[in-house]
Amino acid sequence: MTTVATRTIDYAADGLTMIGHLALPAGVDRRPAVLVGPEGVGLSDVERRRADALAELGYVALAFDLHGGRYLGDPEEMLARCLPLLADPARMRGIGHAALDVLRAEPRTDPDRIAAVGYGTGGAIALELGRDGVDLRAIATVNGLTTGRPGETARIHCPVWAGVGSEDPIMPPAQRDAFTAEMQAAGVDWRLVVYGGALHAFHHPPVDHIMLPGVGYHPQHAQRAWRDVVDLLAECLRHARPQTPPATAGRCPQTG
Repeated sequence: MTTVATRTIDYAADGLTMIGHLALPAGVDRRPAVLVGPEGVGLSDVERRRADALAELGYVALAFDLHGGRYLGDPEEMLARCLPLLADPARMRGIGHAALDVLRAEPRTDPDRIAAVGYGTGGAIALELGRDGVDLRAIATVNGLTTGRPGETARIHCPVWAGVGSEDPIMPPAQRDAFTAEMQAAGVDWRLVVYGGALHAFHHPPVDHIMLPGVGYHPQHAQRAWRDVVDLLAECLRHARPQTPPATAGRCPQTG
C-alpha cells in the first residue's frame, strides 16, 4: 500500500458546479489514471473510497460528480434528473468530458494511460465517452449496459468490460443482448460478466434511505466485480502505449 493524498476539486459541467474527489498515489511521477463514475444517486463515500483504493494501487483517480455536489437519496428526485440525462448522450458526454479535463490537467496523470470505470449512470457516461471517440485505454461499466446511436460504438477503440446482476430488473436479459450485439457489431473488444443471483447496484453497500425496487447489495459479487475491474486496469494501464500497426491499435498490450 502507498500513502494517498486526496482533495476535492470544483469544476463546471451540465450547468452546475461539480465537486469531484481526486486521489493521488505517493510519489511525484506521472501515473496511469482512472475516471470513476457513480450510480445515479450521485457521488458518495463509496466512490470516494474506490478512488482512494485505486490510488493505493498506484493510479491517479478522480471520482466525478453528477448533481452539483448533491446526493439524491429520494428515488423520485433521482429518476427525475437521471432519466432525462440518460436519454441525452450530449449531456452525458459533457459531464464526462468536464471530469476528464480535470483528470488530464492533474500533473501526475499520464495522458496516454487513462481508463473510465462507472457504475449505473456513471457507467453510461463512461460508455458515451468511448462512443465519442475519446482516447481511453479501457472502459468498465457496472449496471450500465446502455446502447448508443447507430455507428458511434465503432469509435470505441479500447476494451470494454461490463458487469451485471442476473436478477437486475433494470438491466434485464433483453438489454444485455442489445448491448452485447451492439459491441459485437462494432468490432469492440468486449466482455460481459453476469453475476448469478445479484440485483441492480449489487456492488453498493446498504444505504439508510429508500431504494428503487430490484436494488440490493451482494457482498460476494461486489468483491468479485471489484477484482474484475482491478484486473482490467492492470491489463490495460500497466504499460505505455505500444507502437502497433493500425490493425491492432487501441487494444491492450500483451502482458504475459
